[in-house]
Amino acid sequence: MNLKQEILNSDPIQSSNLESCFDQIKKEQRIALMPFIMAGDPDLNTSSQILLRLQEEGADIVELGIPYSDPLADGPIIQLAASRALSSGTSPNGVLEMLSNLKDKLTIPVILFTYSNPLINCGMEDFCDQAAKSGASGLVVPDLPLEEAEKLSSIAAERKLDLVLLVAPTTPLERMKKICSRSKGFTYLVSVTGVTGERSNLEDRVKLLVQKIKQFSSNPVAVGFGISDAKHVSQVRKWGADGAIVGSALVKRISNATDKKAVDEAGDFCRELRKAAG
Repeated sequence: MNLKQEILNSDPIQSSNLESCFDQIKKEQRIALMPFIMAGDPDLNTSSQILLRLQEEGADIVELGIPYSDPLADGPIIQLAASRALSSGTSPNGVLEMLSNLKDKLTIPVILFTYSNPLINCGMEDFCDQAAKSGASGLVVPDLPLEEAEKLSSIAAERKLDLVLLVAPTTPLERMKKICSRSKGFTYLVSVTGVTGERSNLEDRVKLLVQKIKQFSSNPVAVGFGISDAKHVSQVRKWGADGAIVGSALVKRISNATDKKAVDEAGDFCRELRKAAG
């Protein structure tokens, strides 16, 4: 039996996929806390420890970045993290191997954040085979055109992976409807125009965008890009979002810590954010 057949014939690796995770969180009347970390920053061993600590401190879903040399959607903090990870020798295969080694310990869903170039170079089917075998629950590919995303979504779904699509404040209405109807697991709402990064305040239009997206689809809505602290998590919860994705602020804390303190810094920040999530 080849790898593809093994994946398609096997039972789900994750004990909880994205849909069932959001269903449970909704019953608990809170929102999903979804931290983002860059795999391999400062190294894969530390990333492995951080993933387990985030789970321990109440993260519901983790977005795991695969470092790439030309990360168009990432602000300077995450770009530097990707550069450090690449310098330490981190590769897509290394990230997936690390994740696979955590399957018996890491029970919360993990979404892989990658770009279209490495994914296409690897081959969509081969990449999804490996991602599924590693225990991932979903994919986010921010620079993949909607038309290509439809192809990838079908390939991913065969392997029990959700392809999560992004909506931006500048997305035209008709295209927004298409994206919302085709996104799997949840719809990723980019709260700002531009790249990722810390923000001091969230724009009020995020509330209107959350409401609009919910008119188009029954998918949960998670807000990312600019969610920087517990106050922001609490705000998007009040606005009706189903999840809050915290990236740059967490990555910054990890990068500013000494190697021995990075895991504790990530855990402390996650605990703080979880209180705001409910």
